[in-house]
Amino acid sequence: MLEQLANHPDASDPEPFAGPDHPIRKITRLMAFGGKWRPTNATNMAELFDGMAAEWSERHVDPTKRAPVVDGLDRGGTPLGGDWLELGAGTGAGARVLNGRVGSLICSDLSMGMLSYAPGELAPRVQADATTLPFADNTFDAVLMINMILFPSEVDRILRPGGSILWVNTLGDQTPIHLPAADVLEALPGEWQGRTARAGTGFWLAARRVEV
Repeated sequence: MLEQLANHPDASDPEPFAGPDHPIRKITRLMAFGGKWRPTNATNMAELFDGMAAEWSERHVDPTKRAPVVDGLDRGGTPLGGDWLELGAGTGAGARVLNGRVGSLICSDLSMGMLSYAPGELAPRVQADATTLPFADNTFDAVLMINMILFPSEVDRILRPGGSILWVNTLGDQTPIHLPAADVLEALPGEWQGRTARAGTGFWLAARRVEV
């Protein structure tokens, strides 16, 4: 079940950027729905983001891009007090928002270059491929993914029963790594309940696994 909330008053349309034919968009959809992540995918993606890390740290921590994360935390209904993992943490935009609001936080990213710019004093940083995370089953209460490729089975594995996700695309359907909220729920194993809304130039989905 997906509940559509009213958009935040500051919501606005993103500028055209990455349409459905964008190559990363195609990879994102393929991985969410059963595609195989190959070593060359990981190598290419790590090199891409390593090369953008310095510029990214200057351009991608701003109020517009924070807006859907903050709104999702405020209105998504996700319990904040547990153990959180941010996948695709990049240079720390999510960590800056979650700092002081959640019980604990670990930040993980494939790109060591990106993580080198993240504020290590806010959370431990773990360089890892999100298809084979170095965490035991049922380790986290919630996972934050901002413009992150969804690997459903691994997210399912590390989440505790009744766990939650917060999925954010900061440029809405113009985000290169984009999946609509309904597709995220469809891709995740098991039964989920979610709510979604737009804020800033993006949207968020807060979803919780239904225990059976």
